[in-house]
Amino acid sequence: MKKLLLLLTTVFVVFALAACGGGKAKEEATGENQEGTTEQTETTEPAKLVVGAVNVPHAEILEFAQPILAEKGVEIEIVPFQDYILPNKALNEKELDANYFQHIPYLEAQKKEFGYDFVSVGGVHIEPIGVYSKKYKSLEELPEGAQIIMSNSVADHGRILSMLEEKGLIKLKEGVEKTVATVDDIVENPKKFEFMTDVEPGLLPQVFNNGEGDAVLINANYALDAGLDPAKDPIAVESGENNPYANVVVVRTGDENRPEIKTLVEVLQSKEVADFINETYKGAVIPVGAE
Repeated sequence: MKKLLLLLTTVFVVFALAACGGGKAKEEATGENQEGTTEQTETTEPAKLVVGAVNVPHAEILEFAQPILAEKGVEIEIVPFQDYILPNKALNEKELDANYFQHIPYLEAQKKEFGYDFVSVGGVHIEPIGVYSKKYKSLEELPEGAQIIMSNSVADHGRILSMLEEKGLIKLKEGVEKTVATVDDIVENPKKFEFMTDVEPGLLPQVFNNGEGDAVLINANYALDAGLDPAKDPIAVESGENNPYANVVVVRTGDENRPEIKTLVEVLQSKEVADFINETYKGAVIPVGAE
């Protein structure tokens, strides 16, 4: 009789322990606690950003940064553009989280013209504008009445004219803000240069290759995209020192404090990305913001 009672007691304890263990296993497997409520298991999904950029060098720089950003928990989708108008339009219409293609003077002009509520969150690189010529090997060789072709992007006019003033070819009106100067602000033009300002920026390399004009001023990104070498092919190049035309990452106002946006800028301004820019473009594109 005592043996029977001992056996029954042992069986009861085993079943009791099994029941307790099963409940804990169920709780661990499903997240259901003893009160019958379910607790969700936390999973960390990467933050996602859609970033618009022109092909060269912006999209290439973003492609290099993609795996670095992924390690930091940020996944980016790169949307390529061929012009300077659509990336801001897409950002305004919330098709993008950020864009990376423009400098501050252009951004300010776009905000004024279209009422965009955008903000720059950091500069990444400078693309020096070069003077290209099929006919002459230096600025000094440009003859009287030479035709100077530049883009129809008014935001670049002050930049170009300031460079020509630095080279001693023209003189701008005293007191004019250099970043917004136009051909109307030229007060001295000793060689009587003729300025053509009606060409789309992306078509300037084609204009140069066709042998049009005496000198064509081309932004480095369009030169690179057309297979030109902005470090060797121009007869003169804009200085990168104290240059206010750094290309910046732009977002809608209010998004500048998003952690993933801050991570994006941090990576693009990193030494790793700066080294990539220097090694890839060899002076045709100049990194800024790297420690």
